[in-house]
Amino acid sequence: MPELRKDPLIGRWVIIATERARRPVDFIAPHDEPLPQADCPFCEGKEQDTPKEIMAIRANGSQADRPGWSVRVIPSIKPVLRIEGQLGRRAKGMFDLMDGIGAHEVIVETPHHIANAADLAVEQIHLSLQASMKRIADLQGDPRFRYGLWFKNYGQTAGAGRIQHARSQLIATPVTPLRVKEELLGARRYFEDKERCLLCDLLSQEQASPLRVVINSTHIVALCPFASRFPFELWILPKRHACDIGAITPQELEDLASVMKQVWTRLKSVLDDPPYNCLLHTAPFRHGRGKAGYWKTIEDDYHWHIELIPRLTRVAGFEWGSGFYINPTPPEEAAQYLRETPVEVTSDKT
Repeated sequence: MPELRKDPLIGRWVIIATERARRPVDFIAPHDEPLPQADCPFCEGKEQDTPKEIMAIRANGSQADRPGWSVRVIPSIKPVLRIEGQLGRRAKGMFDLMDGIGAHEVIVETPHHIANAADLAVEQIHLSLQASMKRIADLQGDPRFRYGLWFKNYGQTAGAGRIQHARSQLIATPVTPLRVKEELLGARRYFEDKERCLLCDLLSQEQASPLRVVINSTHIVALCPFASRFPFELWILPKRHACDIGAITPQELEDLASVMKQVWTRLKSVLDDPPYNCLLHTAPFRHGRGKAGYWKTIEDDYHWHIELIPRLTRVAGFEWGSGFYINPTPPEEAAQYLRETPVEVTSDKT
């Protein structure tokens, strides 16, 4: 019997289509045709093929835009928003518009030609997360920007293109994304009703009855959410409450890197290296915001987290027309497949 499940954070309904139940082997598809390594602009030694670096984690004495780096951050070659200029907010009749001001950066996560972050050492993932956190903190200081979205596209289906080199992206926007606003409102409503953080309560319940828990580490939990939109969807959450990933401690960041390595490795093993999107949901930048609306309790009610979505199914007419999602794999089964898959977190192809 199919089930309708309601996401407690934003109230979205999902259909768990048990009559269409699918196992991991049912999702395996042909792999992408990669761009030849010789044409990859992100490998060490190809620094002149990219824009000048914004920052890098480098060996002592190595020069900018030269070999010797471990992680390198550069402007996007094809930015969706540009950093130069002012917003120019204005009206055109009943419509609102502004200039396309923002920032679009690429975090090149390894100097070696490795496509999947699952094949990086935990220490290398940790370095890439450190660089990402530094860039988010820097962009937060720009009063033109309201939000910093870190994300990773892996595989052509997920939007990564043909260049198979591990990287993530960071886009700063002059407005708070609608999806984030929905979460802020849902978190505030729950807090006003119960005076507790919704995701803290969710973590407590999921750990007490761990059917959907994949990894329960010292500081971080990875789980398949109750109302998963997609097969093998994962949420990665800190146990300690914080609305902003900028508040992460060094110990939590190390643990996050280890959990991310394990999650990516399990997905690669269970689903034969699937394409995926990985997205950070954190509190918006708070430049002189007052205490009205969801800003009133945001530090108490919002809880940062990462969502990881394997691209195994396609959204079609019913989903677009209704706002529902149809998931043929119950999250309890997905979590069991992932949890029972052995992984070796120290493996490294560098």
